[in-house]
Amino acid sequence: MHLRPALGCLLLFLGTGCGGTSAPNPAPVHYPPPKSGDTAMTDPSPPDTLRLLALGDSYTIGERVEPAERWPVLLVDALRKHDFPFADPLIIARTGWRTDQLADAIERLKPVGPFDLVTLLIGVNDQYQHRTADDYRPRFVALLKQAVALAGGSADRVLVVSIPDYGVTPFVKRENLDPAKIAAEIDRFNAVNREETKAAGARYVEITKASRRAATDPALVANDGLHPSGTMYAQWAAAALPVALAALKRKAD
Repeated sequence: MHLRPALGCLLLFLGTGCGGTSAPNPAPVHYPPPKSGDTAMTDPSPPDTLRLLALGDSYTIGERVEPAERWPVLLVDALRKHDFPFADPLIIARTGWRTDQLADAIERLKPVGPFDLVTLLIGVNDQYQHRTADDYRPRFVALLKQAVALAGGSADRVLVVSIPDYGVTPFVKRENLDPAKIAAEIDRFNAVNREETKAAGARYVEITKASRRAATDPALVANDGLHPSGTMYAQWAAAALPVALAALKRKAD
């Protein structure tokens, strides 16, 4: 089965670059990187600092934005301003990852917890690759369990972020995709992750409504016409901040 050439460029969203002037996809970010021969990710953060682990795909790695504009980085910056001494975030994410690929990466990299906060934003590539919400549920639940374990078993220190709606972006319009179908499917996926987050006792950050403002505000979209801009990521970090603060207060109590 052959994709039309233009539609094939949508694979940039899924982790496969197209020709032309497209920027290279960022590799998974590990702070700090594993040393040669290590079987687990190492973290030299001082013992008196707090740690955040961010798990996800292009939305967490920040496709098309500078590292300082990634929303987990912005969230940590905001938490520092509230006198929480966070080290730089540890990020396990890559453009194109589905739920199963993220799970494989966590297993391969073996990040060492417990982390004071763990964020999880995953599922858009499952939706794009025609997996159903029913397919997504068990894979998401397995990842949520991994996130809770990495938070030292404290589900209330896990922040699940809703999947944004890429159907409002100029790229989708140019490719003549169906934004209503995309929106409906994203809503079904988010209904699953919201329900499972509540069942697990984790915390939920809703950013899908904010993502849909890109339909009328081009400043919220990066220069590829598909991924969020730094301005959009700043809004996501702002939405996550009160949830993170509540989790940290609960931890302190």
